Amino acid sequence: MKTIKDLDIDGKRVFIRCDFNVPKDEFGNITDDRRIREALATIRYCIDRECKIVLASHYERPQPGKYEERFSLKPVAKRLHTLLKIKNEILMAEDVVGEDAKSKAASLESGDILLLENLRYEAGETSNDESFAKELASFADVYINDAFGACHRKHASIDAITRYFDQEHKAAGFLMAKEINFFSKMLEEPIRPFVAVVGGSKVSGKLQAMIKLVDKVDKIIIGGGMAFTFLKALGYEVGNSLVEDDLLAEAEEIMQKAKARGVKFYLPVDVVAAAEFSENTTVKYLPVQEIPEGWMGLDIGPASIRLFREALNDAKTIIWNGPMGVYEMDRYSKGSTMMSNIIAQTHATTVVGGGDTADVVNRAGDIDEMTFVSTGGGASLKLLEGERLPGVVALQA
Repeated sequence: MKTIKDLDIDGKRVFIRCDFNVPKDEFGNITDDRRIREALATIRYCIDRECKIVLASHYERPQPGKYEERFSLKPVAKRLHTLLKIKNEILMAEDVVGEDAKSKAASLESGDILLLENLRYEAGETSNDESFAKELASFADVYINDAFGACHRKHASIDAITRYFDQEHKAAGFLMAKEINFFSKMLEEPIRPFVAVVGGSKVSGKLQAMIKLVDKVDKIIIGGGMAFTFLKALGYEVGNSLVEDDLLAEAEEIMQKAKARGVKFYLPVDVVAAAEFSENTTVKYLPVQEIPEGWMGLDIGPASIRLFREALNDAKTIIWNGPMGVYEMDRYSKGSTMMSNIIAQTHATTVVGGGDTADVVNRAGDIDEMTFVSTGGGASLKLLEGERLPGVVALQA
């Protein structure tokens, strides 16, 4: 896979696919600009080479064809201008491939930057439409993919667009190359003991990754809602806790495989339980054997935190994907926050798998203590599953 440094881009029109899908608060203010900051190196490299730069990204899931202000990338343009510290304003297109975007792209001068509106305003983006991709490709001479967080999706700006550029005119940006190289090295030659910490709400989204991880790691620690599927597979009564009954057999199979391979498998031993999914209800700290009928586990308890700390004591490589509880509610965030603190305090190489986990680490104030924080939760999971990412395959074709 070529990187931007392998191409001659001096003075050319460059299309950079970024991942500016950043969290905002209810007032539309960006609450975490890490994904924007991670794109700066590639953008600055193009500015230094007098390129005319067109940036594109999606943001959440708007209804195609329906413009809504809350899905606009305008706040991203403002933040990007502040972070880049450049004199010229970043031009903001009113559309994606419409008249406004085309006229602004045509008038770009060396060093200018144009940000297109949310790619998902166009139905052709998610359907990988060839004609939409051709229109995007017409903006530039060179295509750069720096959107690792979206590389597991076969969308027009990731896949179809690359068919309009030959090998000398398409490559990965610095962020994309860094993410791929880091995960590849870590999975091929981890320093052991290698521990995977897997959380989040459901087993289904991480099933394949877990099956692969059993072959690679020395220990697996399970938390979050997915733990209850494993606990129920072991015969525990878990009340109204989140369980995927159709995956009980798979959960048992993963545990049996771990046992056969000598991989230590850790599940919560206690939980923070409540009768309803609410911030204000009564909670109890209970062993997993004591969850009352009608109650649900919403976070790991203090005994589980101590157990997991012991399990991580000798780790040399830790990969963490998924929170330990409903961390968005303060009452059920302690398990995730403590897990972040514990992982940050180890002497291991620590890898955080994007998305909600990166948000937990940021809230816990541990982001600078981690070795590597991925910008893509879904994409990093696909790499763990051993899959080739469509965005990477497209650059190699």
